[in-house]
Amino acid sequence: MKKKLLFMVSSMMILALLAGCGSGNAPSAGGNSPAANGGTNGEAPADDKSPITLTLFDQNTGDPFTNPVAKAITEKTGVTVEIQQPTGNPAEKLNLMLASNDLPDIVLMSRGSDIMNKYISSGAVIPLDDLIEKYGPNIKKMYGDTLKKTRSMDGKNYYLANWYGLEQYPVFGFLMRMDLMKELGVGDKVNNGEPFTAEEFENLLKAFKEKYPTIDGKETIPMTLNGENMSGVTGTFKGMFGIMPFYEKDGKLLKDIRDPRYLDMMKYMNSLYRQGLLDKEWVTMKTKQYEQKLGAGNIFATADAGWNVGTSNGLLKSDAPDPAKAEERQFYQYKVLAPGVGPDQTSYGPKSSLGWDGITISKTNKDPVRTIKFLDFLASEEGQYLMMWGVEGEHWDMKDGKHVPRQEVLDAFKKDWAETSRTTGIRKWTWTIKNGPGSDGTPYDLIGRGMTDPTTDLAIKNLADTSFDTAPYDSLGPAGGTPEAIMETKVNETINEFFLKMALAPSEQELVALYDTMMKQVDAAGLPKLEEVYNKNYEERMKLWE
Repeated sequence: MKKKLLFMVSSMMILALLAGCGSGNAPSAGGNSPAANGGTNGEAPADDKSPITLTLFDQNTGDPFTNPVAKAITEKTGVTVEIQQPTGNPAEKLNLMLASNDLPDIVLMSRGSDIMNKYISSGAVIPLDDLIEKYGPNIKKMYGDTLKKTRSMDGKNYYLANWYGLEQYPVFGFLMRMDLMKELGVGDKVNNGEPFTAEEFENLLKAFKEKYPTIDGKETIPMTLNGENMSGVTGTFKGMFGIMPFYEKDGKLLKDIRDPRYLDMMKYMNSLYRQGLLDKEWVTMKTKQYEQKLGAGNIFATADAGWNVGTSNGLLKSDAPDPAKAEERQFYQYKVLAPGVGPDQTSYGPKSSLGWDGITISKTNKDPVRTIKFLDFLASEEGQYLMMWGVEGEHWDMKDGKHVPRQEVLDAFKKDWAETSRTTGIRKWTWTIKNGPGSDGTPYDLIGRGMTDPTTDLAIKNLADTSFDTAPYDSLGPAGGTPEAIMETKVNETINEFFLKMALAPSEQELVALYDTMMKQVDAAGLPKLEEVYNKNYEERMKLWE
């Protein structure tokens, strides 16, 4: 009887324990919970903050998750992130992780890149659609239609973009020294937002050379360019002529070199060179040399993205004879209009509304539910301000319904951006970050957008309206490793080679002959076939976005 009684009691206890385990009341804390197996049974409650550690590879930074922002994120979510170091070449690390199947829980890599496509096609990262639908209210609210546009060809979402949403913000432009502009009699156009015509800009270059043959004993140069950063050069001149990523004709996308304005652009650029207004050494210029040359004080203009002249502007300010006029002794960005191109037709501001990187959940992640809830918090407005502004009461305060940064934080960033970001955690990680302002009108990106200076303020005034969305046209080329991909490489190499030849041509007649030769060579290299690929991919993308 004793044995039977003991057996019955033991059996009842075991059944009770099993019932308790299956009740779903226990919080999810890791890989052995029901939530770790997809969350179909016994999901963790929405406010689950039980401790969990997630491993994460961020191709942009390997800083430890220990600063004030990190601690606040852990307090809000229960998640501690173990950051894996992107030592060496991040692309090599990503390939190695994929080949060895040694994957972290979360992987951040370039959106739309070959390596992202490899991770998706191999099944190394999981679809997020069902997880977002069940556990991502903030993701759905903040991302909106962006989720449609970041779907893969199978119709599923495998990543959440960062820096998404079209932002009205300047990129390329013609930069001129403000103090010298004033001395040349530019008048109100120095700071009233009014664009310059191509002729007015050319006349300014000539007037500068005539008035200042030398400065501080150095021969002056009306305009120089960075030969090591061709995107800044081509982006600015194409912007002036309103040239888009593709030339649309009869409902089809063609390579931009087929746009009649492309040849006009080359003629204008070449004319500046032949008149001695453009630095004869620009083609071989390296970035460091370019920065030092601009900062030497004897150059009037350049064509570039505004942020690429920060070092040079710093040199000019530090050497200002009159500290009260140091701000004017910098390069400021302006809009120049090609003949027949209106102010609203320029294309100086190419920006993708789909962002830069994509954050994914790997197939080896043991708790995708907790992971998507973690990402959902970061995607929320609260999460955005925490990552980009820091901790309330420590780095910023809420006053009259608005986020107000503390002055000591702004001062620290002005003094040493990198160190302040490292120690505070502000803007250290940009997972799920959205462009633009929050509900109170303050920008999510406090340091990059809220903490401006006179050069940025004027660039916004002059060029913010030139922003356009490149997302429909991005990455329309052939898949890597295909015969068409080889064709594309050859075509682009040919265009780059002839661009420089045309820019430096001894006469306009020879320039036109070079252009004709280039068009014959790219057609022979397979451009018509490539344009078929571009249009096929574009049509498929538009259907996918419906």
